[in-house]
Amino acid sequence: MSKASATGGEGGADTVGGSRIVAIGSHVPEKVLTNADLEQMVDTTDEWIVSHTGIRERHIASDGEATSDLSIAAARRALEKCDIDPQQIGLVIVATVTPDEPFPATASFVQHALGLQRCAAFDVINGCTGFIYGLALASSLIRTRQEQYVLVIAAETLSKITDWQDRSTCVLFGDGAGAAVVGPAEPGTGILAVEWSTNGSAAHLLNLPAGGSRRPITHELIDQRQHYIKMQGHEVFKLAVRGIPEISLGALHKAGLTPQDVDLLVMHQANQRIIDAAAKRFDLPPEKVAVNVDRYGNTSAASIPIALAEAEQQGRLKPGDIVLMVGFGAGFSLGAAVVEW
Repeated sequence: MSKASATGGEGGADTVGGSRIVAIGSHVPEKVLTNADLEQMVDTTDEWIVSHTGIRERHIASDGEATSDLSIAAARRALEKCDIDPQQIGLVIVATVTPDEPFPATASFVQHALGLQRCAAFDVINGCTGFIYGLALASSLIRTRQEQYVLVIAAETLSKITDWQDRSTCVLFGDGAGAAVVGPAEPGTGILAVEWSTNGSAAHLLNLPAGGSRRPITHELIDQRQHYIKMQGHEVFKLAVRGIPEISLGALHKAGLTPQDVDLLVMHQANQRIIDAAAKRFDLPPEKVAVNVDRYGNTSAASIPIALAEAEQQGRLKPGDIVLMVGFGAGFSLGAAVVEW
């Protein structure tokens, strides 16, 4: 990287540079909940869960474990891989729908725990596309020289808002966190393009009904179990299968690439059938598709960075590889990012 690329050079703040993922890290809780465990809790079977979702087990946070705890652990792993002074990080973004508290931002707790000085922090509440949206914000700030480094974390403790009596949803979700240090790069390298969209008319298909200003928590709503995740799974599935190709091709087009250029597809790990449909649509063989939904379940915003960190650890990523990341979820939101590793 040239000095001009890292600092703005002679062009100063008006020069638009590039941005890249400098390092990636992840963390999941120790406790594992298997399909066999769920068979003892609700009316379901391992065969049904695997055939419909591909999930075999998921990690679950302990009673005393919060989203910030997972965030901090993942962030430290990413920072350990960086040859930078953490004090160069000017912003912490935490993408989550399970904050430690309604306010302040969970990112505030993370910023303090990591000892980051003179650093802004905020949360992104966008469900399963949260990491993509956070990456887009970080990239824009770095490319326009507003920040030098941004820490983007996606973390969830979905077990805290899962109805363990609802067999249609409790088999799906797990807990975990992934973190990326985003920094400067030569123009035209690193984060090449991001595409995002939201279809608010479908927002009701995946939500947590009670606890906001529309329906504040009451004993009645708790009795109705409205303080847990509600999802119309079949409708969400259809929207995802229809929306993924469009959002992905849009991002690839912005980057001047095609599906044939993709070396690794990292999808939101919600359902094996959705991942398979996307891989088939783009004619990508299994070795070019990251899959870990069988071991972690749906960790919402955290699923993409967890899968990305795992792929790196497995040696499936090398410099220059083209990675297509695709998220979909609450909102109904879609997001895709094309990254040169």
